[in-house]
Order: sequence, then C-alpha cells, then structure tokens
Amino acid sequence: MWIALAFMSAFFLGLYDISKKTSVNGNAVIPVLFLNTFFCTLLLLPLFLLSRFSPGIFNLNSIFYMPSVDAATHLYILLKSAIVLSSWIFGYFAIKHLPLTITGPINAMRPVMTLVGALLIFGERLNLYQWIGVILTIVSFALLSGSGKKEGIRFTHNKWIFFMVLAALLGAVSGLYDKFLMQRFNSTAVQFWYNFYQCILMGIILLVLWYPKRAKNTPFVWRWNILLVSLFLTIADFVYFYALTDSDAMISVVSMVRRSSVLVSFVGGILFFREKNLKAKIIDLLLIIVAMIFLYLGTK
Repeated sequence: MWIALAFMSAFFLGLYDISKKTSVNGNAVIPVLFLNTFFCTLLLLPLFLLSRFSPGIFNLNSIFYMPSVDAATHLYILLKSAIVLSSWIFGYFAIKHLPLTITGPINAMRPVMTLVGALLIFGERLNLYQWIGVILTIVSFALLSGSGKKEGIRFTHNKWIFFMVLAALLGAVSGLYDKFLMQRFNSTAVQFWYNFYQCILMGIILLVLWYPKRAKNTPFVWRWNILLVSLFLTIADFVYFYALTDSDAMISVVSMVRRSSVLVSFVGGILFFREKNLKAKIIDLLLIIVAMIFLYLGTK
C-alpha cells in the first residue's frame, strides 16, 4: 500500500514541477512562493474546520480527520516548516534560471541523500536490487553534469546549480524528519499546520525582503497555474504523509520512488518549454527509470 501511495505522490510531484516552472519563469519568485503556501493552507482549511466544529462527520481514524495538537507538537511542525521553506526558496530560484530537464534529475539525487540518513539514523538496510538502483542514480547525475555543460551550464561554476543541490539536501533532511513526525503525529494535522506556518514565514519574507524592492526586481505577474502548483503539491504531500504512517514504510525507498516524478517533469520540459539537448538527457532519464525498476524489485 505504501509503495502505491509513493508512486501516486511521484506523479503529482511531476505535475507540480511543471506548474512551478511555468509559474516562476520570468516572474517574481517570492510572491509565487508565498501564494503557494497560502493556497496550500486554504485547500486543507475545510478539513481543519470540519474536524473542529463538526467532528462527527469523520471517523476518528479517518485520514481526513485532523485532531488538535499540543504546544510541543507545534514546535516540531514549525521546525519542519522552516526546513521545507528553506529548501523551496533555493529550489524556486534555481528552477527559474535552469532548464527543467536539468533541475528534475538533480532533484532525483535527493533520495540518495535521504538513503544515507536512513542508514545512519533509522538503521534501514537495502538489499542488492536497491543498492543497484542507488548506484545507477548516482551515475545518471554524473552524466547529467556533462549534459549541462553543453548548454553552457557548468556545475562547478553556476550558483543556480549550487542552489538546486542545496535545495535537494534540505529536502533530504525534511524527508528524514517526515518519518520521525509521521510515526508520532497525525499526518493531516502536520500537513495543515506546516503549511500554515510556512505561509506566515513566507509572508514575513515577502513584506521585509521583496515588497520594499519590488520595483527594482522582476515584477510579479498573476498566473492561474499558480493555483495548480498548490493543488498538485497538496495532493502529492497528502498521500506521501499517509504512506509514512505505515510502520513498514522505508523512507529511503519512498524518497527514491517519489523522485521518479522526473519522468513527468521531463516530458513537461519537452512539451511546454521546448528544452534542448534531449538526446543526452534521455540517457540520464533511462538510467533513472532502470534505477526505479531495481528499487521496486527490491521491495518485492
């Protein structure tokens, strides 16, 4: 069950990546990110209100029921918000300046980082098939570096590549923290409150850093697909968090499967952004696909 949910989450993450690229392309990043957190909170607000004022509508064990959380839990969730928001800020700026066919596979390195943490922190152990998948993912990243140079993107001299790698690293930390949270607290409550806190933090950043200098920076343009960013992310996170509530779920495996979203974002990069140098990138993509197959076989 948790594997199926992980693949479902990956599909919506791919749609999220495409919508995100469209939203920030030639647009002000910080307002887009603020609206993303705002709409994500609004999408979950009905569940929060129903759980508070009409709790009888839900079974208390339902995934849609959102129980109250104490002050200590709020602090745990606030930390989660800070980690995710930091990852998003770096990631959004990178996506704005890099091809989607580059940023997608870099993001696919996130589960490798998560894997290391899962081995060290949670004592998870991979079998032969899963190790083959990890190695193939690392090889695909090395090949991707060569593909990027053909587009004038030098991985060691481009700050946007550094931003994307840093975003992936923070995302890996968030993934490890997710397993800790989901095994202890209600997944829907965590998702709602961490979006709520992100919205507040992002609002502060918007007012302090962006708004006073908005005339000197890239102007903000409203685009309706900003709503799709929030919708696809909310669905992807909802099923992802629920998957991690399963005591048998391995965060190293779930994170790897979720990065198969690169398949969707890669197609989006071709269809919507007319990105180039596809022949070399397809080889990298095929390696990632093979890696996912080995990972799946390792869970059987």
